[in-house]
Amino acid sequence: MPSRESYEVNKEEKHLVQKAKREANQEDILAAALGMRMGPQKPSATFWQPLKLFAYSQLTSLVRRATLKESDRTPKSEKVHNFKVHTFRGPHWCEHCASFMWGLMAQGVKCADCGLNVHKQCSSLVPNDCKPDMRHIRKVYSCDLTTLVKAYNTARPMVVDMCIREIESRGLKSEGLYRISGFSDSVEEVKMGFDKDGENTDISVNAYEDINIIAGALKLYLRDLPVPVISYDAYPRFIEAAKLADPEKKLEAFREALALLPQSHSETLKYLMAHLKRVTQNEKFNLMNAENLGIVFGPTLMRAPNLDAVTALNDIRYQRQVVEVLIKNEEVLF
Repeated sequence: MPSRESYEVNKEEKHLVQKAKREANQEDILAAALGMRMGPQKPSATFWQPLKLFAYSQLTSLVRRATLKESDRTPKSEKVHNFKVHTFRGPHWCEHCASFMWGLMAQGVKCADCGLNVHKQCSSLVPNDCKPDMRHIRKVYSCDLTTLVKAYNTARPMVVDMCIREIESRGLKSEGLYRISGFSDSVEEVKMGFDKDGENTDISVNAYEDINIIAGALKLYLRDLPVPVISYDAYPRFIEAAKLADPEKKLEAFREALALLPQSHSETLKYLMAHLKRVTQNEKFNLMNAENLGIVFGPTLMRAPNLDAVTALNDIRYQRQVVEVLIKNEEVLF
C-alpha cells in the first residue's frame, strides 16, 4: 500500500502536468491570435510571459463590451467618440471586432475621451456610446461640452454652475454686469484654476473681489467651446426663427430649434437663460436689459458654421435677437 508521502508526491506531479498542459494550450491560442507559426521547438517561458501580460490586459475591455446589454448600448444622450490615430505598445486587439491590430506604428485609433481602442476601419462602425473618463480629460476650458458633463456626471459644466452661483450671490446689482470686462490676467488665472483644480477652484470674494472677473471667466469658457452652446447643426434654424415677424410662429420655430440641441447643450442654455432673466430683473441697478445682454452673448453662444465673411457679418444682428428672444421668453420656451 503506497505511503501518504508518495500519494502527496503523485498528486503534486499530476497537478504540475495539468498546469503545463493548460499553459501549453494558452500559448497555442496566443500564437494563433498573433498569427505565429510554431515549430516543434517552442520558445522558452521568458518569451511568453510579456506577451501573456499584454494579451490578458486586453480581455477586460473586450469582455466589458461583449457583455453590455443592448439597452446599455443606446444611451439617452449620444456622445460621438473622439478618435485619434494611435501607436500601441505591445499586442492590442480591436475592442469592436476583437481582431488583432497589426503593425508597429499607427495600428489603430484611440478615443481621446474614453480610451476605446479600435481599428481605423472599425471606427466608423462603433456606436455613439462614448462614456468619457476623467483620466482622459486634461482640461476644462476648450473641452467639448458633452464630453465634460459626461466625464463629471453632471447636467451642466461646473464652470457655468459655479460662476453663475457666485455672480448671483453678490453681483446681480453690479453696474454693467457682463458688459464691463474684468482684468484679463485675473480672468486667465481663473481659467487656469479650473483647468488644474476643477470644481475645487476658489472663485469666492476672498480670491476675486471684482465680480467682473468671474463674469469674464464665464464668457471666456463659453467662447472657447469647440462646439458652441447653440450648436452648428441648430444654428440655421435659430437664425431663421429670429427672422420671423409673427410672434406665435416665431416662438414655435424657436421650440423646434431648441429641440435640435444635444441634451447637455439644452440644459446649459436653459440654466444660463434663467440666470440672464434674473439679471434683467435687476436692470434698475445693473443697467443691463435683454437687448444689451443679447449684444454680449449673441456671438458668445452661437457662431456661424463655415459661412463666408459677409453672411457671418449679416448674422450678427440675428444672433443678438436670438438671445434676446430666449431671455424674454425663458419661462415658456424651456
